[in-house]
Amino acid sequence: MPIQWFPGHMTSARKKAAETMARTDVVVEVLDARLPEASANPMIAELRRARQRPCLKLLNKADLADPVVTQAWLDFYARQPGVTAVAISCKKPGDAAKVPALCRRIAPHRNDNTKPLRMMIMGIPNVGKSTLMNALLKRRIAAVGDEPAVTKSQQSFDLGPGMTITDTPGLMWPKIEHDADGYMLAASHAIGRNAVIDEEVATFLAGILLARYPALLAARYKLDVAELDAVGVVETVGRKRGCLRGGTLDMEKAAMILLTDYRTGVLGRISLETPETRAAMLATGKAGA
Repeated sequence: MPIQWFPGHMTSARKKAAETMARTDVVVEVLDARLPEASANPMIAELRRARQRPCLKLLNKADLADPVVTQAWLDFYARQPGVTAVAISCKKPGDAAKVPALCRRIAPHRNDNTKPLRMMIMGIPNVGKSTLMNALLKRRIAAVGDEPAVTKSQQSFDLGPGMTITDTPGLMWPKIEHDADGYMLAASHAIGRNAVIDEEVATFLAGILLARYPALLAARYKLDVAELDAVGVVETVGRKRGCLRGGTLDMEKAAMILLTDYRTGVLGRISLETPETRAAMLATGKAGA
């Protein structure tokens, strides 16, 4: 089932973001390092290119992603004009503290102290924008939660001498073109649960894990993955974790165990897409393994 999710407040949020970008020097786009392109809102690229704004792409949650794959993504972005990419974990204050200096390097015309460097944080829901804002300001000004679309309105702050920063609500786009993107976003909890079927998302995730990270699956759940397909993984996880309801396997509960273990990093450092699988998906319209 294709996944789509575009809450009503996002239409006005997009319009406001376009207005703010006209007064912005650097767009700080926060991505999920486990699925950088799937978590990149094409509307953000469209807006910043129209305004010719440089972009700092932060591959956040890098501590949860496969480090070899993350490096491949950094190499991928290094070849894009107007883009600087770094891998960080916004939960680490030292990582977040690097952002203003990186923005100054990208916008050298703001180094003369005559006008403030104006930064704008953008990204889809639940990638860590609010965590980044709190870390930069060293106080809790943005609500943080493991639910998408927590931030509903823009907030701007002074970030020390000669610097301002604007936090924006998480922005999805009206139509997710590739089904695999929808499933990757749902697996990583960037899409509200009301728009997805957990068992389908967990089965999609299990397929990727079987193809690329079978050893992590086997180690976490003590599985013999050799004879299992994606549905079999979810079922076996459920049985091993006692997900029974009246003697019947509770697939929804089993699915949530697998999804939660992935989202929290308990399963290990996992990336859902690589530059190669992305290229294959775009070429065929299907998820690459």
